[in-house]
Amino acid sequence: MVAGAITESFVMSTFDNPLDQRRRLNRSGCGCGRHVSEAEHDRDAATQVPNTQLQCVAVENEDRRFQGVVASAVMRAVFPQDAARRTFLKAVGSSTALAALSQFFPLGTATEVFAQGGPIEKKDLKVGFIPITCGTPIIMAEPMGFYARRGLNVEVIKTAGWAVIRDKTINKEYDAAHMLSPMPLAITMGAGSNPIAYTAPAIENINGQAITLSIKHKDKRDPKSWKGFKFAVPFDYSMHNYLLRYYVAEAGLDPDTDIQIRAVPPPEMVANLRADNLDGFLGPDPMNQRAVYDGVGFIHMLSKDMWEGHPCCVFAASREFITQAPNTYAALLKAIIDATAFASKAENRKQIAEAIAPPNYINQPVTVLEQILTGTFADGLGSVKRVPNRVDFDPFPWESFAVWILTQMKRWGQIKGDVDYAGVAKQVFLATDTGKLMREAGLTPPTATSKSFSVMGKAFDPSKPEDYIKSFRIRRSA
Repeated sequence: MVAGAITESFVMSTFDNPLDQRRRLNRSGCGCGRHVSEAEHDRDAATQVPNTQLQCVAVENEDRRFQGVVASAVMRAVFPQDAARRTFLKAVGSSTALAALSQFFPLGTATEVFAQGGPIEKKDLKVGFIPITCGTPIIMAEPMGFYARRGLNVEVIKTAGWAVIRDKTINKEYDAAHMLSPMPLAITMGAGSNPIAYTAPAIENINGQAITLSIKHKDKRDPKSWKGFKFAVPFDYSMHNYLLRYYVAEAGLDPDTDIQIRAVPPPEMVANLRADNLDGFLGPDPMNQRAVYDGVGFIHMLSKDMWEGHPCCVFAASREFITQAPNTYAALLKAIIDATAFASKAENRKQIAEAIAPPNYINQPVTVLEQILTGTFADGLGSVKRVPNRVDFDPFPWESFAVWILTQMKRWGQIKGDVDYAGVAKQVFLATDTGKLMREAGLTPPTATSKSFSVMGKAFDPSKPEDYIKSFRIRRSA
């Protein structure tokens, strides 16, 4: 949870301390239970109860969080009137009170049941991933035990490319998968495949991409000089494709006629750069940093410098999976949210780099992964950069992210005709559902589901997607 001052007049949070006699547990009424509101109680008593500001702090660990939830529920049931609870706590003290409750209510057992949630329909799962740092939460959740803590036995399976990920997930060889954020939208709309209802309930990473150029192009930093260049992106339906197109179009180049863009699986990008089959790529890490490490490329621009906080990859699952195994889905998503929260903290990044470096995961030198995850890295031009949020992790799937992606799909002719931008975004990017599960995991999600942002200095209003598309001189759509 995010630290912040709250007052006595607010409803007590699920994760606040139920043994704090200063807090009111009832969701309505007053402390004595005899008035409609605390204000009426105050007027009746002719005294003003002072507001006490408390800090809503993060719970120390998972077990304590669940203990607090259960203890709070029990205290509400045993003492429906706050006056009686306060008298009890004042008489015996908080530690004795908890022990006393345990005498007649199995707090330990109840805590375990609450932590597990509903019965998991399927414990053994297969989740596909591409070996890139964008999938860090999905990947690290296996070796670092986040899946096991939610009662799941998850096998994360390294996969060759995005088309394979898509096909194996659609064919149900995988229960869920690491996908590029546009892929569930494309699958749902039938762009590039038959339409199947898919969802993106969690963003895996924000930022974390770069334009990398061949070392021979050190003197060609102006994109206007890139006419005739051959670029790679991981997949047609990718943020990489849309960001590269956006970037060169802003420089006056038509990405369909002035340069070549081809889809290349991320693990093959550096080899193709070395073999001079490519002039550059807008790709995921570790490919950018590996090109520097191998001396064959340099980092021209981080994607965060085009759009700070942009989404890249997502955790994706079919609507059918969510419907048929809702408790499994909830446990899986909570595990990924937990892992994402852990990955968002800078002090954990080196530990994560070690966990995901082995051959069965990303198969890269720990040094390369540390440079990416910590944001202290060589750029291939002789400098060491320090960009702590070069890659970051925030699971909330803003619906406006999906709307922007849809505008680019239409801008470049991947989808045509009328598009229900807001409807599709809400159907695929499950901001409301994810917010609920984040709260259950002890985190504080945003209260809104959409937000405005800027891409290369140009503001995007998610309520006016067609106007946004028409504002671009270079586009395929009418």
